[in-house]
Amino acid sequence: MSDTAALVQSLAERVQVLEDRLAILDLMAFYGPAVDAGDAEAVIKVWTEDGIYDVDKLKMVGHDEIIKMVGSDAHQGYIARGCGHVLEPGYVEIDGDTAVATCKSQLILKDEDADGFTVARVTANRWELRKIDGEWKCTVRTSRVLDGRAEAVELLARGARGR
Repeated sequence: MSDTAALVQSLAERVQVLEDRLAILDLMAFYGPAVDAGDAEAVIKVWTEDGIYDVDKLKMVGHDEIIKMVGSDAHQGYIARGCGHVLEPGYVEIDGDTAVATCKSQLILKDEDADGFTVARVTANRWELRKIDGEWKCTVRTSRVLDGRAEAVELLARGARGR
């Protein structure tokens, strides 16, 4: 292989990693606006058909269960009250067509008494992702409230240590 061909190959590989990382970060960021709009059809675009969303005491498996959560009285109550799901940019580790991302998120709710907003919870998140037909999808998202429990801290530590 010539120097030029090797350089082009190296650059193509590096660009692919950057494109994959950006696509994963976009997918993660997409969740907040979709769920805050109550758009269940948009929310399920984040997950594979059999994807798992494991949030503390609620484990949803598949699109139907995720749709049910978005339409639930509890979630619709957040929307009616005023809410924002805000995710920080995650740390993403890519290995071919699989990836793991670790981040924190906040649920911010309108606080009528304070005439402002309150952070209702801060959560550790682990996203396990797979590239299917050129598109990144979440296979498992595990979220644990950062309330001092070791399980939540361990989620973040696993991301800090890599896979």
